[in-house]
Amino acid sequence: MVPVASRDRGGTPFEVTLELRRDGDSFGAVGERCGYFLAELAGRVAAARAGESPQAAAWPDPDDRFPDPPNARGVREPELFAFRYRDRGDVASTGELRCALRTSSVWIERQGTGLGAWRVARRAVIEAWGSGGRGVRAVLTSAELHGFLADLLADAERAGAGYREQWPRVRR
Repeated sequence: MVPVASRDRGGTPFEVTLELRRDGDSFGAVGERCGYFLAELAGRVAAARAGESPQAAAWPDPDDRFPDPPNARGVREPELFAFRYRDRGDVASTGELRCALRTSSVWIERQGTGLGAWRVARRAVIEAWGSGGRGVRAVLTSAELHGFLADLLADAERAGAGYREQWPRVRR
């Protein structure tokens, strides 16, 4: 993903759009003016990972702690974000970038006794798809998601659109 600066009439960058790339080739553009949203999400991920967060009681491993998406109660794979096209005038097939939370369970047996416990883990699954059906997928812990967002926002800052003053917890 490459943040591309959105510029005002005077040419000053104020936000970003994400260009989706794979093997150096562009395959979509999504998220018109999405930088502030991603910066806010990075701050919420950092807060969820903290030991005193509400998520800490439910998820002992910090890598399983993600912010609770709004209106996600009862949703099987709640989304942390979804950008389905660059702007309202685009055809829906110009690109998609989605990050959903998935929960998995693995039975951990205690040394051949048949007794054990379930190890439940949460991961962020980021999927990016372009108009030709070409795409990529990554499965990330909450620490990896926070690092990904911090790196993406640092790239946006280099492109001229900065968000660190609004959400200082974005820094790595």
